[in-house]
Amino acid sequence: MSNYQKTIGIEVHVELKTKEKLFSPSSNLYGNLANTNCNIIDLGYPGTLPTLNHEAVDLAIRAATVLNCKIRTKMHFDRKNYFYPDNPKNFQITEERTPIGYDGYVEIDDDGEKKKIEILEMHIEEDTCKSIHSKERTLLDFNRAGVPLVEIVTKPCIKTSREAVLYLEKLRELLLYAGVSDCKIEEGSMRCDANISISNTKELGTKIEVKNIGSITNVGLAIDYEALRQEELISKGEKLKEETRRYDAKLNKTILMRVKETGNDYRYFPEPDIPYVILTPEHIKKVQSEIPVLPSIRRDKYLKAGISLLNSNKLIANKDLSDYLEEFENINLKTASNLLLGDISAYLNKNNKSIFETKLTTHKFEDLVKKLDEKVISNKNFKDIINDVMEKDIDIDTIMKDKGILNLVDDNQVLEIINKVIAENEKVVGDYLGGNERSLKFLMGQVMKESHGSVNPKIANDLLIKTLDAKK
Repeated sequence: MSNYQKTIGIEVHVELKTKEKLFSPSSNLYGNLANTNCNIIDLGYPGTLPTLNHEAVDLAIRAATVLNCKIRTKMHFDRKNYFYPDNPKNFQITEERTPIGYDGYVEIDDDGEKKKIEILEMHIEEDTCKSIHSKERTLLDFNRAGVPLVEIVTKPCIKTSREAVLYLEKLRELLLYAGVSDCKIEEGSMRCDANISISNTKELGTKIEVKNIGSITNVGLAIDYEALRQEELISKGEKLKEETRRYDAKLNKTILMRVKETGNDYRYFPEPDIPYVILTPEHIKKVQSEIPVLPSIRRDKYLKAGISLLNSNKLIANKDLSDYLEEFENINLKTASNLLLGDISAYLNKNNKSIFETKLTTHKFEDLVKKLDEKVISNKNFKDIINDVMEKDIDIDTIMKDKGILNLVDDNQVLEIINKVIAENEKVVGDYLGGNERSLKFLMGQVMKESHGSVNPKIANDLLIKTLDAKK
């Protein structure tokens, strides 16, 4: 076991889900043709002036609220001055001195042990354009230039890679359900940097930054690798320098980008073209009142309905399914969750669809859950009709009729069939009563054959066993 203690701080950039960019009316959309969502403001033309997008400020208020931050009521934007090709104005507009959120926290649960990951600050800023590097040249896509984001900075209070991963999972969950961002790491709308140092004394070690890690899982892997790399260097007597590194997921290692010989001097000063922003208590309260139901409330509701913790977490992790389930008031949530997480999820994954892109109306789903509860149809029946249920504008009764499914659920009718099968198969019945369990499968097969598949298998199986055991 290592004698060194890790100290970790996480910086997360989260793009806000606005219709337009932070300081221009260009569309805030992902995946469009390069350099089509930009204008002269985004391109940094001389003489152009920024106009603050108030939707972005409101989403930042939401983010600050769900992250338990204090909200600053008077703030201004600052210019962060640096020269780089992805920054055409040669400065980035951000909130250096007056971040909108500060002194917050996210509570994580590590196998029953709760811990608050403290948030130092959360500020609004504009994104830079995207650089696409090749061996010969670098291409610039200005569709991302000026996209509004919040940067969320923790205190150096994280001690393990597991804590870091749990924090990022909880952070993503909160921001996604609050409607702040889609938090799609694969599309770059949530980007993570980790600051890592190790020490075997009370003094903090040399901080090394690992930038733009491509997934939450990889954040944990990058932290563990980097801590081990630092320990190996120290054990050889080498002195660590502050560096910026990147994580290569294929090699599972961090790679040097640059050494920080001196501190960055960004020459911050207040942005002269944007007035101070004043947030009234009334406006903050109004924005907070519009925050959707958060995952913790949904999770509690699922658990009270008898859904397992595992399935509750799976529902929360799939926001589309959880949102769909929120549309129902009087429904068996346990049956509904089993359906959604089982065959329906398999269908959606196979066809690469959202549940909202199917023909599964709320009325049809409610009827489906009711029929399963009343054993009018079985899980096997549903597997046979799922494509029609998800793809056709017809009700469950019509689908069942078209497929020839008519489950008998009346015990007396089912018993008539069972008694007939028992009477016609005395030898097999004797084998079962003599301890041959395989005989039960044969008898069940005969029951299903005699009923032309119209008997609910579970009801039939239970009644068959009860009838046979009464003969012992």
